[in-house]
Amino acid sequence: MVAVDESLQQEARALGDPTRHRIFRYIADADHAVGVAELTDFVQLNHNAVRQHLAVLKDANLVVEEVEARAKPGRPRLLYRLHPEVSDRWDAPGAYSWLASLLANAVRRGQQPRQVGRQEGHRRAAELVGQGDRADLLEAEIGRRGFRPQRVEKGRRVEFVLGRCPFADVAESDPKTVCQLHLGLAEGLAQGLGGLEVERLVTKDPHRAGCRLVVRREEPVPA
Repeated sequence: MVAVDESLQQEARALGDPTRHRIFRYIADADHAVGVAELTDFVQLNHNAVRQHLAVLKDANLVVEEVEARAKPGRPRLLYRLHPEVSDRWDAPGAYSWLASLLANAVRRGQQPRQVGRQEGHRRAAELVGQGDRADLLEAEIGRRGFRPQRVEKGRRVEFVLGRCPFADVAESDPKTVCQLHLGLAEGLAQGLGGLEVERLVTKDPHRAGCRLVVRREEPVPA
């Protein structure tokens, strides 16, 4: 409990500055990763000032920093998006909102959760494909959803041990629906990225975490 309280206090201190709070809200409300130039236009401050605010937000685990994937010449930009574990706090759009949207689609279309998950996985894979090693991309996407994956590779088999379930309360009451949706999501990502096949998802107590997603590469990693 002490660690949780300290984390919340750090977040609160980071958001106590009005400009920093505006930057956080802009990133939280955006439907894309946000660059520094976009933020300087928004708050009307210079790049250095905005970078300092972003550094504080990053240190407080309120935002995550990623490097832009570029297919054209030029230095990749640093981009920022909401930290996956901040969802449902500080009026940030939550993981549960995303889950509810997918399940609503399942009901509206008369589809099973696993099928809707596959469709979402294919959609997301189309945005990622060609940006690097497929297993790296899959791991990054799992992490972006807040699952804290730990990766173990044995030959062509890649196993992700999930250190956190961002939907623990719902998964505890209806594990079949939630876990099947995420199995479908992983399958859609693997199929869409190509070169990967999901072998199985081994589920555990969602509050204790430790679920295992086992994926197989269709070809060995080049030496």
